Amino acid sequence: MPDVDLMSRRQALSTLGRATAAVAAAPLLGVERAGASRPPNVVLILSDDQGSTDVGCYGASDLHTPNLDALASGGVRFTQFYVDAPACMPSRAALMTGRHFVRCLAPDGLRADEVTIAEMLRDAGYRTGCFGKWHLGHPEPMEPLSQGFDEFLGFKVGAMDNYSHFFYYGGPNRHVLRRNREPYREDGVFFPDIVTREAKRFIDANQQAPFFLYLPLNQPHYPMQPEAHHLQRYAGLKDVARRYHAASLTSMDERIGQIVQHLEDRGLREDTIIVFLSDHGHSKEERAFGGGGRSGPFRGGKGNLQEAGLRVPCIVSAPGRVPAGQVRSQPASSLDLLPTIAALTGAAPPPVTLDGKDLSAVLARSAAPPPHGQLNWVYGNSWAIREANWKVLGNVKDDSVALYDLNLDPGESRNVAGANREVIAHLIGRHNAWIRATLQDAKANGYGGP
Repeated sequence: MPDVDLMSRRQALSTLGRATAAVAAAPLLGVERAGASRPPNVVLILSDDQGSTDVGCYGASDLHTPNLDALASGGVRFTQFYVDAPACMPSRAALMTGRHFVRCLAPDGLRADEVTIAEMLRDAGYRTGCFGKWHLGHPEPMEPLSQGFDEFLGFKVGAMDNYSHFFYYGGPNRHVLRRNREPYREDGVFFPDIVTREAKRFIDANQQAPFFLYLPLNQPHYPMQPEAHHLQRYAGLKDVARRYHAASLTSMDERIGQIVQHLEDRGLREDTIIVFLSDHGHSKEERAFGGGGRSGPFRGGKGNLQEAGLRVPCIVSAPGRVPAGQVRSQPASSLDLLPTIAALTGAAPPPVTLDGKDLSAVLARSAAPPPHGQLNWVYGNSWAIREANWKVLGNVKDDSVALYDLNLDPGESRNVAGANREVIAHLIGRHNAWIRATLQDAKANGYGGP
């Protein structure tokens, strides 16, 4: 399944209308904790193809994820956190810019003129490093060093074998590991170990100044190649797909723990904001053994706009800046992370239309209002809108529309459109207005037809 489907012309033309704007909450958290002498470091960790509930603290009783669970117990865990798209490239584009992917993503990657979190923080005096899976375009204007990063080690597109570092699918078999802009070889070394080592080195090299460390990990995405001892832990799982998915998650969790411990050992943990989330829901592709991820009560997965494709685990941990051991149920989005990081670091947000909202108020208070009046999505022929407890799923290919009450039916199993025609009409109008507001940018980037 391709990672980017262009928004169809029919969709753009069929969803024009009117609505009111979304409502944002005012920030409450300060930029610096008491006694801090510099802006906080930021570590942004992105997993790949992780299921909506694939962490112990999200209810997974068959997983061993002690380090992510510890981050949650020391920070804030979101239970209704969404990404902007159910596939890698558009989701990552929205995360890095705070803008819907139809605004910021060209068909072959992130637009060169977009401002990323890295560019925002580098302008504020941060050193910036990216280690892992970029997947925001291969051409030089789209690569990490052109999008605000001082350092990069990883691969730029698709999926990579963790030991040979060759491209895993599509086109000729070729070696794709890069350090900065040059080919880099470390044959036979497990790629997650390379990422962990580079993260520690980057931390050590930048202890005296604020840094932004972006870790777009390639686990549990295929090819699933967890180490033997992690597979052995799950030998009792009869489902092969679940066994490999679980072992890959525990392998990932172990390395996240090593990086957090390294921050502790260097005395930097209280000066560091850590954000963890997945890029979208779990894969059911053949190369993922048909799907070993879990999404609890939610339906769907990678590639669709049902809850399991869009709702992901998200944890924010920042001692002295974010409350510990708390849960937030307000619907929020990966679009919100750029403006939230700007608020927590004091960096100036980019002077463009941002679709994300600052989550400072939500992080500070469980009673804070939701940051968005509505959340909208488009992907291929599908579209969706969520407002309060209601969610509409539509498909322009067959003109179908379904309405779900997520409070009563989080699994989207009961279409209640027939009994709630006024709600449907209201939400379609709201989505139409969103389409109108984003259509000019979408057309400029190749979405939505002429």
